[in-house]
Amino acid sequence: MLDFARQYASIRGEILEAITRVCDSQAFILGPAVEAFERSAAAACSTSFAVGCASGTDALWLALAGAGIGNSTGNGSVGDAVLTTPFSFFASASSILRAGARPVFADIDPRTFNLSPESAVEVLRGPAGEQIRAILPVHLYGQSADFDALTQMALPRGLLLLEDAAQAFGATWQGRATGSLGVAAAFSFYPTKNLAAMGDAGLVTTSDSKIAARMRSLRTHGMTRRYYHDEIGWNARMDAIQAAVLEVKLRYLGAWTEKRRERAAKYDEWFRGAALASSGSTAHGIVLPWTDPRAEHVFHQYVIRAPRRDALREHLTQAGIGSEIYYPVPLHLQDALADLGYRPGDFPHAEVAAREVLALPIYPELRDGEQQAVVEAIRAFYA
Repeated sequence: MLDFARQYASIRGEILEAITRVCDSQAFILGPAVEAFERSAAAACSTSFAVGCASGTDALWLALAGAGIGNSTGNGSVGDAVLTTPFSFFASASSILRAGARPVFADIDPRTFNLSPESAVEVLRGPAGEQIRAILPVHLYGQSADFDALTQMALPRGLLLLEDAAQAFGATWQGRATGSLGVAAAFSFYPTKNLAAMGDAGLVTTSDSKIAARMRSLRTHGMTRRYYHDEIGWNARMDAIQAAVLEVKLRYLGAWTEKRRERAAKYDEWFRGAALASSGSTAHGIVLPWTDPRAEHVFHQYVIRAPRRDALREHLTQAGIGSEIYYPVPLHLQDALADLGYRPGDFPHAEVAAREVLALPIYPELRDGEQQAVVEAIRAFYA
């Protein structure tokens, strides 16, 4: 599914030099290396500020709490709710709960897998609408959510727009970088991400100086002066070694992203050439990823819809080909979130996606022969 060693081999010397500089400095938590990466990341996202933190999950919580959502820090309203998608990694919902707010779900767009603006409008008009203070779309698999439609529904209602951009560093919407579309945005640098740390790390971007200052305080237990705590925060600090690694990798990200797009285009071409691609329904073959013409997709994942998905995955495993299901159970049906009161059938597009999606190997160093082996194995399964 991924070969970390290939990328590492190409930049090994630079990575080791960067780590050595941190070791020589003896500044291991926050400090100059983190500040340097924050400046580079803010510039890459076209924002005024970036706040490094310990993980993408921490980044989501910091974005919410920094914007005043929830009451986990002693601020915000006890009745806050945040509208988001049920088809995402668990942290999209758990971070809302951690912030002291309640997740409210709307269904997804079946083409992009992102939050459906039409479904979101229905929820906002429903009984939960009065408690919703923010919308948290997820740029799933590396493609931005429809920020035109989301902005049109949020602004008249006075709702905050935040971004779960954990999978989408470098993506754009209408030429604007993800991370700059909402009042704050959360990124993850988990090792499988397109911009990957060598461990856990995250980042929040914003152009609001007050939100940035609050997030910097919250990530260090609510301190603005050492050992003077203004509110209840958390230990969400970024390690300097991770920042140094990310600073090196960020310089290559543009080229790596282009290679991901090239790999995605090759999959499209070869699947169509093998007569495997369907126009939109798994009744007639696999459904290839769809890119909104207003978006630039970074293909953190290349995700197809597949008939008999689980059997296909087992076939690929037997052929020595990695794959993954992102995600097999929608959030509204997770046992840990049963208290939210949702039932099977509430979000049919998300539930169908959970039964059909399959992520195939995609990374900049993937080779033509390896991709062709993937396509051939899938062709053989359906033949």
